[in-house]
Amino acid sequence: MPITLTSSDDKSFSVDRLVIKHAGTIETLISTMGLEDSEEPSMPIPLPNVTGSVLQLVIEWLTQHKDDPVKKKEDDGERRTDDIPQWDQDFLKDKPQSVLFDILLAANYLDIKGLLQTCCKTIANQIKGKTPEELRAHFNIKNDFTPEEEEQIKKENAWCEN
Repeated sequence: MPITLTSSDDKSFSVDRLVIKHAGTIETLISTMGLEDSEEPSMPIPLPNVTGSVLQLVIEWLTQHKDDPVKKKEDDGERRTDDIPQWDQDFLKDKPQSVLFDILLAANYLDIKGLLQTCCKTIANQIKGKTPEELRAHFNIKNDFTPEEEEQIKKENAWCEN
């Protein structure tokens, strides 16, 4: 059964029910409305926090992962950043920083655990091993410390340096 999702900019997407099974927010809404077994077309589900361009990317990711098992809860195991599947790496590789963060926010809003973890791991890999100056450049963060304040902070935190 297709479900219609409507983005914040009024773009509509017809998505097969099996494709959106990883979206916990939508699954809960469908369940709450009693539409799990309905064969009738339902009214569109508005997603006010997701733009059409980001929703299209999220649907692309969901379509690729439609046969994956649904993660019911976060696993408390070891957190790794080197186990991102190749398709996911390629999917997120050339996305601008703003788009990557929009996908992350959409995954969080829609409760898509796999996509959320993949986005977080991708961002973690981007910042791994960078100096504070490189991080500021990467995320467009203005350094509002004076050189003296920066030196004082480095002295106070010398214990945590390698």
